[in-house]
Amino acid sequence: MSLTCQYAARWCARSLRSSQPTTTRCIAARSRRRADGARRWQSTDAAASNPKISEIVEQIGRLTLLETADLVSTLKTRLNIPDMPMGGFGGGAAQPAAAAPVEEPEEAAPKAAEKTLFNLKLESFEAAAKPKVIKEVKAMLGLSLVDSKKFVESAPKIMKEAVPKEEAEKMIETMKALGAVVKME
Repeated sequence: MSLTCQYAARWCARSLRSSQPTTTRCIAARSRRRADGARRWQSTDAAASNPKISEIVEQIGRLTLLETADLVSTLKTRLNIPDMPMGGFGGGAAQPAAAAPVEEPEEAAPKAAEKTLFNLKLESFEAAAKPKVIKEVKAMLGLSLVDSKKFVESAPKIMKEAVPKEEAEKMIETMKALGAVVKME
Protein backbone atom coordinates (compact mmCIF):
# COMPACT_ATOMS: atom_id res chain seq x y z
CA MET A 1 0.00 0.00 0.00
CA SER A 2 1.43 3.37 -0.99
CA LEU A 3 1.98 6.08 1.58
CA THR A 4 -0.89 8.19 0.26
CA CYS A 5 -3.27 5.24 0.52
CA GLN A 6 -2.06 4.49 4.04
CA TYR A 7 -2.53 8.12 5.00
CA ALA A 8 -6.06 8.19 3.59
CA ALA A 9 -6.91 4.91 5.37
CA ARG A 10 -5.63 6.22 8.71
CA TRP A 11 -7.43 9.49 8.21
CA CYS A 12 -10.70 7.72 7.44
CA ALA A 13 -10.26 5.47 10.47
CA ARG A 14 -9.71 8.51 12.69
CA SER A 15 -12.79 10.17 11.28
CA LEU A 16 -14.82 7.04 12.00
CA ARG A 17 -13.81 7.29 15.62
CA SER A 18 -14.73 10.96 15.87
CA SER A 19 -18.24 12.33 16.20
CA GLN A 20 -18.36 14.17 12.86
CA PRO A 21 -19.96 12.61 9.78
CA THR A 22 -17.50 10.20 8.22
CA THR A 23 -18.57 10.13 4.62
CA THR A 24 -17.76 13.77 4.01
CA ARG A 25 -14.28 13.40 5.55
CA CYS A 26 -13.40 10.27 3.55
CA ILE A 27 -14.67 11.82 0.34
CA ALA A 28 -12.63 14.94 1.05
CA ALA A 29 -9.52 12.84 1.62
CA ARG A 30 -10.06 11.01 -1.66
CA SER A 31 -10.56 14.22 -3.60
CA ARG A 32 -7.41 15.75 -2.03
CA ARG A 33 -5.42 12.68 -3.01
CA ARG A 34 -6.62 12.92 -6.61
CA ALA A 35 -6.07 16.66 -6.69
CA ASP A 36 -2.36 16.19 -5.93
CA GLY A 37 -1.80 16.04 -9.67
CA ALA A 38 0.95 13.97 -11.23
CA ARG A 39 2.57 11.22 -9.22
CA ARG A 40 6.27 11.16 -8.51
CA TRP A 41 6.97 8.56 -11.22
CA GLN A 42 5.02 10.68 -13.71
CA SER A 43 6.98 13.83 -12.96
CA THR A 44 8.91 15.48 -15.75
CA ASP A 45 10.90 17.98 -13.69
CA ALA A 46 14.22 16.11 -13.90
CA ALA A 47 13.86 15.22 -17.57
CA ALA A 48 12.98 18.80 -18.57
CA SER A 49 16.33 20.09 -17.35
CA ASN A 50 18.26 18.37 -20.16
CA PRO A 51 16.58 17.93 -23.57
CA LYS A 52 19.08 15.29 -24.69
CA ILE A 53 18.27 13.13 -21.63
CA SER A 54 14.53 13.60 -22.06
CA GLU A 55 14.78 12.49 -25.70
CA ILE A 56 16.70 9.34 -24.72
CA VAL A 57 14.14 8.58 -22.00
CA GLU A 58 11.31 8.95 -24.50
CA GLN A 59 13.05 6.59 -26.96
CA ILE A 60 13.68 3.98 -24.22
CA GLY A 61 10.06 4.29 -23.13
CA ARG A 62 8.90 3.21 -26.60
CA LEU A 63 11.09 0.06 -26.68
CA THR A 64 9.60 -3.41 -26.32
CA LEU A 65 10.68 -5.71 -23.53
CA LEU A 66 13.06 -7.69 -25.77
CA GLU A 67 14.60 -4.52 -27.16
CA THR A 68 15.09 -3.22 -23.61
CA ALA A 69 16.83 -6.46 -22.60
CA ASP A 70 19.14 -6.15 -25.61
CA LEU A 71 19.84 -2.54 -24.70
CA VAL A 72 20.74 -3.48 -21.13
CA SER A 73 23.08 -6.28 -22.22
CA THR A 74 24.74 -4.03 -24.80
CA LEU A 75 25.27 -1.27 -22.24
CA LYS A 76 26.73 -3.75 -19.76
CA THR A 77 29.28 -5.01 -22.28
CA ARG A 78 30.18 -1.55 -23.60
CA LEU A 79 30.53 0.01 -20.14
CA ASN A 80 32.15 -3.09 -18.56
CA ILE A 81 29.46 -3.44 -15.90
CA PRO A 82 29.60 -6.89 -14.21
CA ASP A 83 26.42 -8.85 -13.53
CA MET A 84 25.60 -8.29 -9.89
CA PRO A 85 23.12 -10.45 -7.97
CA MET A 86 20.04 -8.59 -6.81
CA GLY A 87 19.96 -8.05 -3.05
CA GLY A 88 17.09 -9.42 -1.02
CA PHE A 89 15.66 -8.35 2.31
CA GLY A 90 17.63 -10.77 4.52
CA GLY A 91 20.97 -10.82 2.72
CA GLY A 92 22.54 -7.80 4.34
CA ALA A 93 24.71 -5.34 2.47
CA ALA A 94 25.86 -6.20 -1.03
CA GLN A 95 29.46 -7.29 -1.25
CA PRO A 96 31.62 -6.06 -4.13
CA ALA A 97 32.81 -8.77 -6.48
CA ALA A 98 36.40 -9.80 -5.89
CA ALA A 99 38.77 -9.58 -8.81
CA ALA A 100 39.65 -12.98 -10.25
CA PRO A 101 43.33 -13.82 -9.81
CA VAL A 102 45.23 -14.21 -13.05
CA GLU A 103 46.79 -17.67 -13.24
CA GLU A 104 49.21 -19.00 -15.75
CA PRO A 105 48.01 -22.05 -17.71
CA GLU A 106 50.88 -24.18 -16.40
CA GLU A 107 49.89 -23.59 -12.77
CA ALA A 108 46.20 -24.22 -13.37
CA ALA A 109 46.69 -27.78 -14.65
CA PRO A 110 48.14 -29.29 -11.43
CA LYS A 111 45.49 -27.60 -9.29
CA ALA A 112 42.73 -29.16 -11.37
CA ALA A 113 44.23 -32.61 -10.85
CA GLU A 114 44.13 -32.32 -7.04
CA LYS A 115 40.56 -32.63 -5.85
CA THR A 116 39.96 -31.01 -2.47
CA LEU A 117 36.17 -31.02 -2.21
CA PHE A 118 34.13 -34.20 -2.34
CA ASN A 119 30.50 -35.27 -2.43
CA LEU A 120 29.41 -37.83 0.16
CA LYS A 121 26.93 -40.44 -1.00
CA LEU A 122 25.02 -42.75 1.34
CA GLU A 123 25.10 -46.05 -0.55
CA SER A 124 23.46 -48.46 1.89
CA PHE A 125 23.09 -49.37 5.58
CA GLU A 126 22.46 -52.38 7.77
CA ALA A 127 18.80 -52.92 8.66
CA ALA A 128 19.61 -53.27 12.38
CA ALA A 129 21.52 -49.95 12.36
CA LYS A 130 18.75 -47.95 10.66
CA PRO A 131 17.68 -45.92 13.76
CA LYS A 132 21.29 -44.98 14.55
CA VAL A 133 21.93 -43.99 10.93
CA ILE A 134 18.76 -41.86 10.89
CA LYS A 135 19.86 -40.04 14.07
CA GLU A 136 23.34 -39.43 12.69
CA VAL A 137 21.98 -38.14 9.35
CA LYS A 138 19.64 -35.86 11.31
CA ALA A 139 22.59 -34.47 13.27
CA MET A 140 24.91 -34.13 10.25
CA LEU A 141 22.47 -32.53 7.83
CA GLY A 142 20.26 -30.64 10.27
CA LEU A 143 17.06 -32.29 9.02
CA SER A 144 13.95 -33.09 10.98
CA LEU A 145 13.46 -36.67 12.14
CA VAL A 146 10.87 -37.38 9.44
CA ASP A 147 13.03 -35.88 6.68
CA SER A 148 16.12 -37.76 7.82
CA LYS A 149 14.12 -41.03 7.88
CA LYS A 150 12.93 -40.40 4.31
CA PHE A 151 16.48 -39.50 3.31
CA VAL A 152 17.95 -42.72 4.73
CA GLU A 153 15.20 -44.87 3.19
CA SER A 154 15.82 -43.36 -0.24
CA ALA A 155 19.49 -44.49 -0.29
CA PRO A 156 21.62 -44.35 -2.44
CA LYS A 157 21.56 -40.57 -2.23
CA ILE A 158 24.05 -37.68 -2.02
CA MET A 159 24.42 -36.66 1.64
CA LYS A 160 26.61 -33.57 1.35
CA GLU A 161 28.27 -31.74 -1.51
CA ALA A 162 31.59 -29.89 -1.60
CA VAL A 163 32.96 -31.27 1.67
CA PRO A 164 36.71 -30.92 2.43
CA LYS A 165 38.64 -34.18 2.39
CA GLU A 166 39.42 -34.29 6.13
CA GLU A 167 35.82 -33.64 7.13
CA ALA A 168 34.55 -36.15 4.56
CA GLU A 169 36.84 -38.87 5.93
CA LYS A 170 35.60 -38.21 9.48
CA MET A 171 31.98 -38.49 8.33
CA ILE A 172 32.70 -41.72 6.48
CA GLU A 173 34.33 -43.25 9.57
CA THR A 174 31.42 -42.18 11.78
CA MET A 175 28.84 -43.65 9.40
CA LYS A 176 30.91 -46.82 8.91
CA ALA A 177 31.00 -47.36 12.69
CA LEU A 178 27.19 -47.15 12.74
CA GLY A 179 26.79 -49.69 9.93
CA ALA A 180 26.29 -47.47 6.88
CA VAL A 181 28.26 -47.42 3.64
CA VAL A 182 29.20 -43.90 2.54
CA LYS A 183 31.42 -43.16 -0.46
CA MET A 184 33.37 -40.07 -1.53
CA GLU A 185 32.83 -38.96 -5.08
